[in-house]
This record gives sequence, structure tokens and C-alpha cells, in this order.
Amino acid sequence: MNILLKKGDVFLTRGDGFISRAIRFFTREIGEKRTKVNHVGLVVQSGNLESAIVVEALTRVKRHKLWSQYCPPKKDLVAVYRAINLTQEEVDKIVAEAESQVGKEYGYLKIVAHLMDWSLLGAYMFRRMVPDGKYPICSWLVAHSFSKAGKHFGVEPGAGTPDDIWDFVVERKPSKYEQIHPLKLLAQE
Repeated sequence: MNILLKKGDVFLTRGDGFISRAIRFFTREIGEKRTKVNHVGLVVQSGNLESAIVVEALTRVKRHKLWSQYCPPKKDLVAVYRAINLTQEEVDKIVAEAESQVGKEYGYLKIVAHLMDWSLLGAYMFRRMVPDGKYPICSWLVAHSFSKAGKHFGVEPGAGTPDDIWDFVVERKPSKYEQIHPLKLLAQE
């Protein structure tokens, strides 16, 4: 089976390293079930799993092949979802905004702000104080890009986490998103 990823698809990952586990722990709200993912990015050029081009916030916002970052023997689990309620114009706006972020440095201060908000039971206070567009993090990059097309993931772009995006596309609005690749290791299809 050859899986085709399209522009505007959202990919979410689950790593097993210390930072990945910490992100999942600190983005879980009280009473919420375990967080499934710790990272998110956006497909900006269609292709199969090996050739699709993505934009994601790593140490910098980078544009590269999804496969090059997550292919075997890497152990990160990857899921891909597609919004089924987007027009081509909306997809183009989302992708253009993500592409405009390429090259920016990662927003480490935002991670600290997320942690401080977590200590306040998830209040969106410290994250409001950190400039959004200058130093993006993964969830802001995706949420902000979607906001350019008038779409959201149930929270303000600056307040979003990979878990918020996962919850929105999988549990809150599954009728608006189609699963393209389940949360599992990438494999040649």
C-alpha cells in the first residue's frame, strides 16, 4: 500500500527520549488520560512517506523530507491526519505560513512558559508574555499556520500543545479529520 501525504496534512510524533516523555507529562491536564504525542509538524509538499516534504520546529524551523527525520531505525511513532474541510485556498494559506517560518530559531523560552503555565494548572498566562512569531515551537507553528486560514484546534495558537492538536483531530473533531497513517513506526509502504 502506497500512502500519499498531501499539502496541509498534520503529522504528530511520539518519541521515547527524556525530553519527549517530559513534554508528554507536562502537557497533560489534570484528570486527562495519558498524552499520546509530544511533537507536531505540517506537510508542505505532497508525496509518499519517503518523499513528502514537511516543515517542523526542531532546533530551528526546518523544511525536509518526513522520511529523513523519522525513518527506520529511528523509533519515533508517527501519525498523519488530513483535515477534510479545507478548501485549496485554505491549504495554500496554511502551507505558505508554515514555509514563512523556515529558518527561525526554536522558542525554548516558550517551553519554560508552558511549564510555568502547567504549574498554574494550565492557565494561559506565561505563554501570553512570550512573543509568538519570533521563536516558534512545533505546536505554535502548526496552530498559527492553520489560524491563517481561520481554522483552530480548540485553543489559541499560543496556548496549543501537540496533545491539544491530537485531542482535537482524534477525539473532539474526528469527523473533520481523516487518519492517513496511524501512530506507529514509519515503514516503506
